[in-house]
Amino acid sequence: MAPCAQLVIGPAGSGKSTFCSSVYQHFLSYGRAVHVINLDPAADDFKYPVSGDVRTLICLPDVMEEMNLGPNGALLYCMEYLEDNLEDWLSMTLEGYADDDCVIFDCPGQIELYSHHSTFCSIADRLQAWSWHVVTLYILDAQFISDGAKYIAGCLQCQAAMMNLELPHVNILSKVDLVDDKVTLEPYLTPDLHFLSRTLDASMDMRHHKLNNMMSSLLDEYSLVNFHPLDLTDENSLVNVLYAIDSCLQYGEDADVKTSRETSSEVASLDNHSVLLSWSS
Repeated sequence: MAPCAQLVIGPAGSGKSTFCSSVYQHFLSYGRAVHVINLDPAADDFKYPVSGDVRTLICLPDVMEEMNLGPNGALLYCMEYLEDNLEDWLSMTLEGYADDDCVIFDCPGQIELYSHHSTFCSIADRLQAWSWHVVTLYILDAQFISDGAKYIAGCLQCQAAMMNLELPHVNILSKVDLVDDKVTLEPYLTPDLHFLSRTLDASMDMRHHKLNNMMSSLLDEYSLVNFHPLDLTDENSLVNVLYAIDSCLQYGEDADVKTSRETSSEVASLDNHSVLLSWSS
């Protein structure tokens, strides 16, 4: 068995840090070794014990002050500095982890870092060179489905990240507990692109219809994007997402094969001190 890494990415406010905290508590409740590493140099509050922190290498407020940069420019500088010092910092941060450990990387919310920047490609390449199993988790807020244009933009960003990072991907639609009618989620989990295109056409001037159709066709052509719904008020929802992640990671591949239903039953029988945190606003 090889150690596993999860890169938790997605737009700001989508619930990445809360997801990391929930997974940490969930794993802890049944004895699976898990560590969370912060890769956001602007982070200042954590709901989980931090096993490693990029801020020990470089911190965004210091860069803004010393380099006279705004927050976005300073973040890019931090990421490039991390990339330049990646070998030493990452090897020191991951030193001593066992083969059955799971490491979760809590990443920044600037989506351009995943669609066309090289830092996270370098992180993935280094981990794979060290024989780690790596999966990317792209988290999108379920509130995106309230606006067809915003949802398609989120899907396009997700697809760009998948193509840039070239890793196994699990895409997660978070905060579905805030959606009143769960039936409305169906066209968005495996995107019904013709439905979305028609929805956009109905709300936009005719001159935008061709663009709507082209964007929908682009997503349809690659057929890469689909989402797992995540409701942290429902333990089975989290278990199902974790099962999809473990399948991508080939975690426990030399153990007896278990179905998601068996895994759910196993977890449900455990001590109820497992903590599922509510989403931050």
